[in-house]
Amino acid sequence: MATAHLMVFGLGYAGAAVAAAAVAAGLRVTATSRDPARVAPPGVAPPGVAMVAFAEARLTDVTHILATAPPTPEAGDPVLAAHGAAIMAAPVLAWAGYLSTTGVYGDRAGGWVDEATPPAPGSDRARLRVAAEAAWAALADRRAIDLFRVAGIYGPGRSALDELRAGRGRRVLKPGHAFGRIHRDDITGAVLAAILQSPPPGLRVLHLADDEPAEPARVIEEAASLLGLPPPPATPFAQALAGMSPMARSFWAENRRVGSTRTQAALDYRWRYPSYREGLRAILEQQRGDDAGEQGEIVQP
Repeated sequence: MATAHLMVFGLGYAGAAVAAAAVAAGLRVTATSRDPARVAPPGVAPPGVAMVAFAEARLTDVTHILATAPPTPEAGDPVLAAHGAAIMAAPVLAWAGYLSTTGVYGDRAGGWVDEATPPAPGSDRARLRVAAEAAWAALADRRAIDLFRVAGIYGPGRSALDELRAGRGRRVLKPGHAFGRIHRDDITGAVLAAILQSPPPGLRVLHLADDEPAEPARVIEEAASLLGLPPPPATPFAQALAGMSPMARSFWAENRRVGSTRTQAALDYRWRYPSYREGLRAILEQQRGDDAGEQGEIVQP
């Protein structure tokens, strides 16, 4: 893989982590941004990642693509809208991964879905995702295409621990209503495993969702316990619903459990954090280590 060149379209929370891991694995990595100067080191971009403007991305020596940007009603998938012809013509491109969402399955009344379950989107946002997936899948006759359907993302700086510390943690009770989650590090591990496999042309649907879908209240309670705090007061769902944003209401309107056994087997990768419990503990340990390091720094005069 010494000559592998990964292009990351969209250097957000997950994309930046994948880019950093790919650099550490010895890949050459380029990432795009609407404003490269804003995210270049010491900004968002990890060290070793070359930044280019989105419109100026060149694919002549790119072997792998990771697309993280969501579709829009106006343009559909923005990467394919801007670079579809170049992707089709890219001479050494072998693999493309698209970060989609488990929202494509719609509401399953708490039932399980797996990688073979057909999508049944229940919102315009999810229907846009299904259309974007289809556009990427159309390239699978000559490339390896992995559609990563991603559950709710959490990780350092973006977890129930941070919500509680900021005073925003809420314990909404809706018994039996579970959500899937995935730690950012497991997104990184799974995507990198897929890249390093060098699969043949064809399409795979892969689930990035941990092994234990859970009610949000349980996650808040676990985070509060780890922090040594009392959990926030319980709020029945019917009461909380009145103050929810339209986006939050749409999430709570769907109830499904997402299995990922086939994905872990296909990638020969097991989740580092198979549930929110391991994930939250790891985040807290990292934060405490970072705090201890900062307190121990010697400031030179």
